[in-house]
Amino acid sequence: MKQADFVKIVMPFKDKVFRLAKRLLISREEAEDATQEILLKLWKNNKKIEDYKNVEAFSMTMTKNFCLDRLKSKQAQNLKIVHSNYTDGNTSLQKQVEAKDSVDWVSKIMEDLPEQQKIIVQLRDIEEYDFAEIAKMLDMNETAIRVNLSRARKIIREKLTNTHQYGIK
Repeated sequence: MKQADFVKIVMPFKDKVFRLAKRLLISREEAEDATQEILLKLWKNNKKIEDYKNVEAFSMTMTKNFCLDRLKSKQAQNLKIVHSNYTDGNTSLQKQVEAKDSVDWVSKIMEDLPEQQKIIVQLRDIEEYDFAEIAKMLDMNETAIRVNLSRARKIIREKLTNTHQYGIK
């Protein structure tokens, strides 16, 4: 496989790899390192890439496994999720502050979710993968994916509602 072919295959989803790594790891720098490692591993095995049915799903699985291994290592520090890809240019300052506050609260709530639920929410609601793709990536049953997603959304919704209604009777 030539470099140009590799770039055509890998570049469309490299940002998704980065976002998943950023969701799971400590910082932007750690996520950039993880993305670079995944791309390097893909390049080293570029002769086998054509054997995979879905290179994107394979790379997302590699990313998930790499990040979880990284978190388990002694070098891992405090996990901090920062969701920075939400922007809306046509709203008032008040609405922007409220929206950013809500996104920050959702990020804080997601930090407390179990690792599996956190990954599923990231892949489904942020990366917009369908259930079949997530099931392949995580090696899980689609029904289990749906149940975990439903539970995670319920936890997020309840905690967000409790936060916004605090002190209101």
